[in-house]
Amino acid sequence: MSTTPTSSRPRRLSMPKLTRRLTNVVIHVDGEDNVDAKNDTNAIEEDIVHHTITTLCRGVYNIDKLAMYQATAHSVRDRLLEDWNMTQEALHKENPKRCYYLSMEFLLGRALDNALNCLHVKDNYNESVKNLGFNLEDLIQQEKDAALGNGGLGRLAACYMDAAATLDLPTWGYGLRYQYGIFKQLIKEGYQNEMPDYWLNFDNPWEFPRTDIKYEVRFYGYVATKMNDKGQSRMSWEGGEKVQAMAYDVPIPGFDTKACGNIRLWSSKPLNTFDFDSFNAGDYEKSVSEQTNAQNLTSVLYPNDNHLLGKELRLKQEYFFVSASLQDIIHRFKRAKCAWKDFPEKVAVQMNDTHPTLAVPELLRILVDIEGLEWDDAWDIVTRTFAFTNHTVLPEALECWSVPMMEKILPRHMQIIYDINLFFLQKVEKVFENDRDLLKRVSIIEETTPQQVRMAYLAVVGSHTVNGVAALHSDLIKKNLFNDFIKYYGPDKFINITNGITPRRWLYQANPGLRDLITKTLGSEEWATKLDLLQGLKKHADNVDFQKEWMDVKLKCKERLANWIKTNMDITVNPNALFDIQVKRIHEYKRQYMNILSVIYRYKNLKKMSPEELEKQVPRVCIFGGKAAPGYYIAKLVIKLINAASETINNDPAIKDMLKVVFIPDYNVSLAEIITPASDISQHISTAGTEASGTSNMKFVLNGGLILGTVDGANIEIREQIGDENIFMFGVLADEVEDIRHSQKYHGLLMDPSLQIVIDAIQSGEFGDPSIFGPLINTLTYGGDYYLISADFQSYLEMHSVCDKTFKDRAAWAKKSIMCTAGMGFFSSDRAVKEYADKIWKLKPFPIGK
Repeated sequence: MSTTPTSSRPRRLSMPKLTRRLTNVVIHVDGEDNVDAKNDTNAIEEDIVHHTITTLCRGVYNIDKLAMYQATAHSVRDRLLEDWNMTQEALHKENPKRCYYLSMEFLLGRALDNALNCLHVKDNYNESVKNLGFNLEDLIQQEKDAALGNGGLGRLAACYMDAAATLDLPTWGYGLRYQYGIFKQLIKEGYQNEMPDYWLNFDNPWEFPRTDIKYEVRFYGYVATKMNDKGQSRMSWEGGEKVQAMAYDVPIPGFDTKACGNIRLWSSKPLNTFDFDSFNAGDYEKSVSEQTNAQNLTSVLYPNDNHLLGKELRLKQEYFFVSASLQDIIHRFKRAKCAWKDFPEKVAVQMNDTHPTLAVPELLRILVDIEGLEWDDAWDIVTRTFAFTNHTVLPEALECWSVPMMEKILPRHMQIIYDINLFFLQKVEKVFENDRDLLKRVSIIEETTPQQVRMAYLAVVGSHTVNGVAALHSDLIKKNLFNDFIKYYGPDKFINITNGITPRRWLYQANPGLRDLITKTLGSEEWATKLDLLQGLKKHADNVDFQKEWMDVKLKCKERLANWIKTNMDITVNPNALFDIQVKRIHEYKRQYMNILSVIYRYKNLKKMSPEELEKQVPRVCIFGGKAAPGYYIAKLVIKLINAASETINNDPAIKDMLKVVFIPDYNVSLAEIITPASDISQHISTAGTEASGTSNMKFVLNGGLILGTVDGANIEIREQIGDENIFMFGVLADEVEDIRHSQKYHGLLMDPSLQIVIDAIQSGEFGDPSIFGPLINTLTYGGDYYLISADFQSYLEMHSVCDKTFKDRAAWAKKSIMCTAGMGFFSSDRAVKEYADKIWKLKPFPIGK
């Protein structure tokens, strides 16, 4: 693109076709419903120019990449809206049963590229944008990731919304519209620093403010007893303070279908924006305090709860979310003029983890206190409506709220929870008459000081079905987490639905080179919606020519990532090296700590080698990424250690670039789309029995990356699908963990000799001030090594050696990579969502425009 210098006018971009269109706009309205004409390159160019002028108020002299992205996005949105409107009108007319997916997170990623692929118009847009003087890939990079989630929980929810739309299932998501996301991660002097993620600073073309859809949400107050016309007493929650929930809709396109799903996000608004009396009295802070307090509710995902105010804000955030969502669901249900007894026949509500659990007492409150239903009838409706997905096996990770705080913020809900618990325990006691310990163990109220409301238990009692997210996880929650509930309910209430990922984003979009190779080899793109068809690649796995094509695609993906690292971090990495990647939320149980300890051990070994020995080693690039919770000190120290090791290792000429360490900051979906296709191996090394499922493992393997992992979560099922020979597994098993912990706690910890070498190196100051890492090392020593790093370290190092040896045999590695992708059909989110629809929601496809 050329530039035209001028002395007295602003810099003007020389784009002949765009200039011509901006100065002589003719918008043709096609009288016929001609889809091909609407999406030809001329029509697309006209739409982009139209939005440039009328939506953005831009002219020839002030068109930049951001403006062109926004205009392009608006033109794509117009096409998407046609499907969205058609879908909503059909649902309103036919009123089928719908599922509402409640999730505090929806980690969507960029929308433009996804929409272009779903609408099958990317090639035409590519040409149209080029004709206007821009590059489509450059415009896609202008889009900010929607900061609506943090990790696997939110990404799973996004994959499921994609799958539901693709499968024509009438499903809506409900969540919160976070103004600043969780945080934007900056790395300064090796430490994680948090700052607001200003993702909404510019126009967001992918959301629709619904100023007509607002609901009031109450906090605090008191509970009064009132008499109705029939002389019956009813509880009434009154007083306190109120905020307003305003809806924003985000359309979710389906692939190869006219169906378009929706995620409705709530933003908190004040009832009174400005207090004029306070302003006139000179109390300027008070004049806007109501606005500030209301907006705080949806400012940040998971506000730091290391203090009381943070805990209160999180509880209010969760109630605000479920209250607005249920009011909206009930409003839609009432519009159809159905009887309350039919509510579960029209509405299925899936709670994605414990965050939406307050929906159980809230729906009960609405039915009993407002709609006047009897308790038993209302409870029957509640328990036939809700289902609960559990995402953890760690008892300490289960959400609890203190009773005093609940009584203060949600006084009526606390009364209802007490009653739910009482009636439940009475039923349990009838079955187990003399087992008072059992009553204590299954009680929703934990008898501590202060008392705690166990939200997972409330979710179990209030739901008709509880599901785990991987076979091992589901077994563990039956044996350990909810085993007492199984004694009462029986096993049928607890089922497994293994997580899945959408191949549309994680292969079709993220890896176009592999997409095209697979499509050419299998003869069509049908695999994008029928992932089992990837099995057809197996017969090509031994073909030398196909292996070369496959590994050429992998190399290009590695070169793309290497270029990103060089451009953004000024670190040079070798694309021919083994790319060893671990990117996920930073947590002790995920054991990024063990990973970096092994990297330091490798570095120490390389330092001892002669130049001749060094030349024989497999060069390796170790890539980390992920955020630590702002209040999680140990996790943040792990990030510091990774960056300290990186500084030392990357600048040591003695190892001749045989090892590089990179920590990629501010990991998000768009970065994952670059990182995931580039892996040779990816690490999923949680302590056995601690990872519920994991989905990043599925994304890496779908793209032909091999797993180095423990026998945990979905790793086990991936191994079953792709074959033992195509995965590198190590470590203690889940049923051995408690015995090892007991032995370490009561009989002392024998530190692995290799691990001791690494600890000595850190304590010697080889990677900076050793006092910084004291608390981290103490988790292994005085802390008793709860996550069994020492117990697993030797087998972990041995498996690294196996990886190195295997990587040297390029043909064998290529075959393994092909077999990995070929075996991933089971892990499609389409399969998972269909299981939810069949087993839990009782939902049928609702085709649009067919």
